[in-house]
Amino acid sequence: MRIRVVDAFTDRPFGGNPAGVLLLDEFPGDERLQRIALEVNHAETAFAHRLPEGGEADWALRWFTPVAEVRMCGHATLATAHVLRSSGAHEGPVRFATRSGVLVATPRDDGSITLDFPTAPLTEVGVPAGVAEALGAEPRRAVDTGPDVGDLVVELADEKAVRALAPDHRALGAFSARGIIATARAEDPSRGYDFVSRCFFPNVGIDEDPVTGSAHTALAPFWSPRLGSAVLTGLQASLRSGLVRTELRGERTLLSGRAVTTIEGELLV
Repeated sequence: MRIRVVDAFTDRPFGGNPAGVLLLDEFPGDERLQRIALEVNHAETAFAHRLPEGGEADWALRWFTPVAEVRMCGHATLATAHVLRSSGAHEGPVRFATRSGVLVATPRDDGSITLDFPTAPLTEVGVPAGVAEALGAEPRRAVDTGPDVGDLVVELADEKAVRALAPDHRALGAFSARGIIATARAEDPSRGYDFVSRCFFPNVGIDEDPVTGSAHTALAPFWSPRLGSAVLTGLQASLRSGLVRTELRGERTLLSGRAVTTIEGELLV
């Protein structure tokens, strides 16, 4: 069984967010998929198999963290599309059948890949009691991202506050289904990004996710009205770091980035 590790939302090895990718003939049982994801032990492992021609999708796609299956994952979708293109398994746009509906990945001439994802529905909420203590910073405001994303987005005072966070990961798990997205405006947009974020997902076994595509389906509608542009670039300021270009199109959000394969081998079980 061929397995690859792909760094997504980066143009260089050891940046972005690593994902395991396995192209299968069919999906084995859920327990086996979960065990493989635990063995790979990255934030996400993607499993895909080809579907019969003539349907609404080309490949079936599922995503697992080391401890749970998730409804949506941007970086592992980007990684899978990269593997399909680089291996010759699929040419041109690819339609993935997922738990979040059909998601389309389109390769671009410049080497990037654009994902077409549903825009997260944002609901303004009060900042829950205890969030500031768990994060170690006082949020200005908070929004809920709905069931598919399952996060609480909190805006902090500035980029420095986001970068300086050292949260209590266990405590953060009480405030949303998946976790917390902390964000702020970029200090200097001339550096090539418009906003920054960090993502903490203790409820799915990920203390801090390096670069999170699905979070940007919420960050795009959060920042686009405030920054006056449908097209923005977000920097996820984790230790590995990565850039996500977003384009808000109403109920859909386009997420664009690059990917690099770093490891390729055989799963011997």
